[in-house]
Amino acid sequence: SGAPLGIPVVLVKGARAGPCLWINGQVHGDEINGLVAALDFVGGLVPSSMAGSVVLTTTANPYAFDARRKRTPHDDLDLDQCFPGHAQGLASERLAYAMTEAMAGCADLLVSFHTMGSAFDCRPFAVYKQSSAPGAPDEAGLLVLMAQFAPSCACWMPIELREGELPGHLAGAIDYWMLEAGKPAFMIELGAGGRVDAEHVKQGVRGLTGVARKLGIVRGAAEADSPPLRVTRYRHATCARGGLFRRAAEPDTMLAAGQAYGHITDLYGKVVETLSFEQPALLVGVRRDPVVHSGDRVAFAALQWDRVAG
Repeated sequence: SGAPLGIPVVLVKGARAGPCLWINGQVHGDEINGLVAALDFVGGLVPSSMAGSVVLTTTANPYAFDARRKRTPHDDLDLDQCFPGHAQGLASERLAYAMTEAMAGCADLLVSFHTMGSAFDCRPFAVYKQSSAPGAPDEAGLLVLMAQFAPSCACWMPIELREGELPGHLAGAIDYWMLEAGKPAFMIELGAGGRVDAEHVKQGVRGLTGVARKLGIVRGAAEADSPPLRVTRYRHATCARGGLFRRAAEPDTMLAAGQAYGHITDLYGKVVETLSFEQPALLVGVRRDPVVHSGDRVAFAALQWDRVAG
């Protein structure tokens, strides 16, 4: 339309030199908890007692935020699959380019906030990738940083698509771009989208405080050092039949093999599908919107996990 448009930036610069923590509140316009947690965290900082700086981009995608949807409405692209972007590209690619140009040479660590979709309920969890680029952080260091957020688990996301993963260009994520640049970065899925959950927001603030303490930006000892449950295989589960989804388990439930986590009924109340996993699973997120069509996502679950020694 020609109206001015920009990525909102909040900068808090400490009185002493130090590293830069970069927080991105959202890349998807309907994911709100992280944005609010980041604003609350930044609002509580005291520059005179800081060593280094904190940069917050509240939303990297003002188009999608304004439309309250995941993808950029102008080009129907997922911004988190467009990094590092293109200066002369489509709208999402231009946003990605603006972000990477601003972060390059400045950001020392990135926390990229997300949530599950608004159709789901879940507890906060973490997602991370790994890079073989020179200087890229190791897995153990990333797990300790993610532990500051007390996530229910930390899911390793390989760049190569595999069964159970959502389709897309995973190497185009902002956190992977940072890893390729040799800097620590990870995703925090701070609950579910389309709402503000006060407890999840507080959990996000505590996590950011812990990371800032780890970096030495703010004073105090980080409270969490034990790495979270590491998930090395997971699945986005879908339903075969449409109708009404009636869930039978809550997020963070450990399911036995074959234990139902939900049922699909038709509009006459008849059960037409029972949903379960063939192996033990940790139910990370489960659908709350009851109306489903064939192929809709109904759950996100961990299928293989372990504990890494701290």
